[in-house]
Amino acid sequence: MKKILLETIYRKKTSRRPLWIMRQAGRYLPEYRTLRKTHSFKDLSRSPDFATEVTLLPIKRFNLDAAIIFADIMSPVPSLGIDFDFDPGPVITNPISDNKDVDKLIETGSEEIAPEVMKAIAQTRSELSNEIALLGFCGAPWTLSAYLVEGKGNKDFPKLRSFLASEPEVMERLLEKITLHMISYLKSQVEAGVDAVQIFDSWAGLLSLDSWQRHIKPHLEFLLSEIGKTNVPRILFLQNAPHLISSYAALPSEVLAIDWRVNLSEIKNLYGKNRAIQGNLDPAILVAGPEVTRQETRKILKSVDPVGHIMNLGHGIMPSTPLESVDALIDEIHNEENR
Repeated sequence: MKKILLETIYRKKTSRRPLWIMRQAGRYLPEYRTLRKTHSFKDLSRSPDFATEVTLLPIKRFNLDAAIIFADIMSPVPSLGIDFDFDPGPVITNPISDNKDVDKLIETGSEEIAPEVMKAIAQTRSELSNEIALLGFCGAPWTLSAYLVEGKGNKDFPKLRSFLASEPEVMERLLEKITLHMISYLKSQVEAGVDAVQIFDSWAGLLSLDSWQRHIKPHLEFLLSEIGKTNVPRILFLQNAPHLISSYAALPSEVLAIDWRVNLSEIKNLYGKNRAIQGNLDPAILVAGPEVTRQETRKILKSVDPVGHIMNLGHGIMPSTPLESVDALIDEIHNEENR
């Protein structure tokens, strides 16, 4: 049986739009919260068996069209020689501050990068039905650099932005190393069995258009170009970066994933002629309950041409989301053709 997600990525007509949800294997699920009572996030993400179990939780509960492997964007970082923990987000023991720190980053073979993720992918693939796609992912070079330099998540990342301005050559070398590392990481995921990969650039919106184009875009373009050689579809997601859309839409990817801050119909008309578009229901809508979810979902369905449209949220699902809202979202997608 063909996978509706892949059919849509290649802009083929399908019986309905496909749907998956960013962070669908997470804290809004009671099964996941039960696991977290006895296991830390690190325990779950670094165990292939637990990661497989968590990846499959939303697939067992909901009629979704893709599973995304349960991991953290920091999962490939330990193989660089970077020590970190979660509190609750990533906290780096020794942040990058100069060229010597960049020199210390380990250049490993691809088989040494997050082997637990590769095993989880293989295990998950063997348990998924043939019509459900399996997605891999990575953090974009800039987003990973944000944590490595800042030391932890921080509002507006002032240390990171200051570092880029004062040490552009050091940042360039850091981005180069991380880019190569992510290329190896994604290629290993493809070999392990994913059907498509999503690149998350959660902090792209921190920069001006000029700064992003000069410092960040070349590395992201190289990563996407190299992954394109695998012939596995690439989904590019930039968070909170509407001022960058015209520039990042020119990057090579089969799918442009859009956050909730922009008009999806306009973006699809501008940039969706030869590629698929993914998104972009505001995650907070689901928190408002199933009826509001239905209303806002119908607005998107009505305004956006279904060919080449993957329904998703405009960012990750929120922990306080009622399960009934997820059911309502799925129901609206599955019943669209009957209206």
